[in-house]
This record gives sequence, C-alpha cells and structure tokens, in this order.
Amino acid sequence: MRPADTWKDYELLDATGGNRLERWGETLLVRPDPQVVWKTPQQSPLWAKADAIYHRSNQGGGEWEYRRRLPEKWKISCGEGEDKLTLIVSPTGFKHTGVFPEQAVNWAWYAQKIRAAGRPVKVLNLFGYTGGATLACAAAGATVCHVDASKGIVAWGKDNAAASGLADRPIRWLVDDCAKFVAREKRRGNTYDGIIMDPPSYGRGPGGEIWKLEDCIYDLISQCEEVLSDTPLFFAVNSYTTGLSPAVMEYMLKTTLVPRFGGKTSCDEIGLPVSATGGVVPCGATAIWEEN
Repeated sequence: MRPADTWKDYELLDATGGNRLERWGETLLVRPDPQVVWKTPQQSPLWAKADAIYHRSNQGGGEWEYRRRLPEKWKISCGEGEDKLTLIVSPTGFKHTGVFPEQAVNWAWYAQKIRAAGRPVKVLNLFGYTGGATLACAAAGATVCHVDASKGIVAWGKDNAAASGLADRPIRWLVDDCAKFVAREKRRGNTYDGIIMDPPSYGRGPGGEIWKLEDCIYDLISQCEEVLSDTPLFFAVNSYTTGLSPAVMEYMLKTTLVPRFGGKTSCDEIGLPVSATGGVVPCGATAIWEEN
C-alpha cells in the first residue's frame, strides 16, 4: 500500500467505530468511513473537540452537526515548491469535502512521470472532480482536458486552479458525460499521452445516463485505449469500490493496453496513515499502465 504521508495541512488523527477524525488545516471533522470496521478505543483526545460531525441517515445521505460556526469554505495546501497546490475545502451534503487526500500519492506520481518525459504531454482526466490530478499534471507542464458531469464540481476545479496560480495553464474544463466525450474524441481523431480515470461506484451523467462501475469500466477502458497517442506515457484507473480489487483493474489494463503498446502494469491500494496508531486506513485502489 502507498500511504499519502507528505501532507502538512491534512491529517488523519484517529479512526475507529466507522468514523475518521480528520484535521483539515485548523478544522477538525468527523466523517463516516465504511472501511473503518474496527472498534478499538479512541486514541486521540481531539475527538471531543471536533468542529463538525457528519451523521448518516438511514434513508441515505446525511447531514452535518456543527459544534462551532465554520466558514463555508477554506484553503489547504498540498506539496511543495513547483508541485504545491492550493485546494478549496468545503463540507458537502454527501460527507465529502472536495478533496480526496489519499490521491496525493497519485498526483505526485503523475507529475513525476510528466516531468521525466522530456516532451510535450497531453493528459485526459475523466471524472476529474475538483481537479487535484488535473492541477498536478498542469503544474508539471502538461496540457490537460478535464471532464466531469457536474457543472458545480467543474466550477470548483476552476476555483482551485485560480487558488493554485494555475488559471492560465492550458486546461480545458468540460461538463460532459465521460463515455460520450471519449467517443466524440475518437471520431475527431484527438489523442492523449496520459489518461486518468477516477470513476464513482455509481453515478448519473448530465443527461441522466446511469453509470455503474462494475458494468461500465471495461468498455470505457477499451474506448480510452483508442484515444491514446502512438507513444503514450501512462494510463491510471482509480476505484473506491470494495468489490473491485486492484488486481482486477490491473488485469483489464494488461489485456487492453499491453498487446498494443507493450509497457508494464502495476496495482496497489492507497491509504492514509493514522497519527494516533501508526496504522494505515485503505482508501481505494489504483491500477497503472506505463511505458517501459
């Protein structure tokens, strides 16, 4: 497992009983996490000082209980030097904050690959959310096409670009259904040197299109293979679905990409270190194809 252990403005303080205690800048949040199935005693004294707690509803969704008044949004930083990103945090009605901190390990990997390439690199970021991966690639010198089905989330990504001083970088921000966009790019003859795919387990496109990861992921990977350039750099797929193992995603990349491009595949879990215990909470899986 690769832990995202370089954060200064984010910290997973403790985790037990289905919940995480997290520090986002100076703010302490408690959020549910289905992976936290253990019921060990709370180790951190800061549980009692949480600023807000997210409570799940039996009917789905949930709501925040605020212990003190918080700003609607605030900023945190990730990385250092030329890789430093400034990201806007805001608690949403679906427990999320606009940042998946475990993805920082992947952001750093994308940036390293792009800088080491020594050539112009075009990246397609599908299901791009609020743009962490997009900005990491752009900061490393890539031209990026960012696609997400949510207009509000894409606007959030643009705000993150401005906060990070990257608003003038060559980034296309598109509100679109990812599968339909890739099909159009194939017809147009557009290609990319790197593809990042961070799909939800379940979702709907702008036109109500239903997305279920297990049913749709292989076809989308196969589609994306057709919009890779003749000399691609990498292809990364992230999953938060516990039923879709890293090895399954790697198998799909190996069987679709290696016969055409050669290269190598790998897979692993990504996670967040827990300050109170020294353990690591798994937060998803990543499978990667890369050129040799």
